[in-house]
Amino acid sequence: MILDRQNPISMADITQALVGIADSIPELDTPENEEEILKFGLDFEALMQAYRGAMQEISTKLEILDDEYQTRYSHNPIHHMERRMKSITSIAGKLAKHDLPLSIESIENNVFDVAGIRVMCNYVDDVYAIASQLSRQSDIAILEVKDYIKHPKGSGYRSLHVIYSVPVFLTTGAKDIPVEVQFRTISMDYWASLEHRLRYKSNNDPQRIAMHAATLHNAAKELYEIDLQLQQVHRDLVSAPHKDSLYE
Repeated sequence: MILDRQNPISMADITQALVGIADSIPELDTPENEEEILKFGLDFEALMQAYRGAMQEISTKLEILDDEYQTRYSHNPIHHMERRMKSITSIAGKLAKHDLPLSIESIENNVFDVAGIRVMCNYVDDVYAIASQLSRQSDIAILEVKDYIKHPKGSGYRSLHVIYSVPVFLTTGAKDIPVEVQFRTISMDYWASLEHRLRYKSNNDPQRIAMHAATLHNAAKELYEIDLQLQQVHRDLVSAPHKDSLYE
């Protein structure tokens, strides 16, 4: 199952967002006059279409792998997937942090998570098996790997982040587009959702946030141990391939 988190952006949405960005991030160099805004908007629409195409390419490959595992091993490693496109406001904020202008060139050269797929797997084995199978496909290149499963963040966050480059065939020719894929187990995902709410969507006082953060940190360790225990049972019952790292 694939869940899409956003609808395609329109020219009106882009224009409205540019006005808000100019007000909220005045230091950011943005298109200003009507002609610049129109050109940027049209180019941005075309770029987002290419990113959506790349996201669809990767998610289709993942679906095919999941179907093959079911056929070969009577096991679906992927529980579900979520797809999202980074908003123009989020893109602008990321560029502003690096003192870069809001331009098509800046986006293409500096923002590699515009298109994102979150892959929720049933077991840690499934995370590495599916990521490895996808990474070995001949038309895909790996741009970056961050393994927060083997090396969790200080908060306890665990996930395998891989930025892939995949060719998208447009009327103007092939274009290599980056897509960030986050692989994680179901327990890692619901932990991350709660931690995100605590850190970014909470109006609680700092002391209360710190208290909950400590609880979540301990829970992350316990959930990972449970993941590994259940994985051992699964290994005994199902003969599907298992791996302990992306490069195994």
